Amino acid sequence: MNRYQKGFSLIELLIVVALIGIVTAMAVPNLIASKRAANEGSAQSSLRIVFTTQHTYQATFGNGAFAANLGTLQGQSLIDSVLGNGSKSGYNFAVVDQAGSGSTAVFGCYGFPQVTGGPTQSGMRRFGVTEVGVLRGDTDLAAIPNNRALINGMAVLGN
Repeated sequence: MNRYQKGFSLIELLIVVALIGIVTAMAVPNLIASKRAANEGSAQSSLRIVFTTQHTYQATFGNGAFAANLGTLQGQSLIDSVLGNGSKSGYNFAVVDQAGSGSTAVFGCYGFPQVTGGPTQSGMRRFGVTEVGVLRGDTDLAAIPNNRALINGMAVLGN
C-alpha cells in the first residue's frame, strides 16, 4: 500500500450510508406525525377565529345575523384570504346552518382534513364550533360534520 494513499474504504462508506438510512427511517414517521399535529392545532385555532369573527360580524355588519359563509367574513376583512377560501393547513372549513337574527341567530363551522387516510393524511380528527363557542372534535372521519347537530354530537375538547 502506498504510504500517501488516504481516504475511506468502500465498506466504511456503505456502513455510513446504512446508518444514515436507519436514522432517516426513524425520523420520517415522527416528522409526518408532527406535521399532522400542527395541522390539527391550526384547524382548532382557525375555528376559534371564525367563532370570534362571526360574533364581530353579527354585532357590526350582520344586523344581528351571522355570516352565511367564510367569504362574507373575508369580504369584511375579518379573516384572511386563506381561511376565507375555505382551506388552510391541510383542512377544509365551511360555515353551516346559519339562520336567525339577534338572540335566535345560530351557525356552525367545521374543519375536516383534506386527506383522511394514508401516509399523507393531513389530520386524524375533525373539528367544529357553533355559536356558543364550545370547540368540539372527534376521530370519526367517515362523515363531514356539515350541520349543527353533527357538530354538537362531537366530544367537547379540553383547553
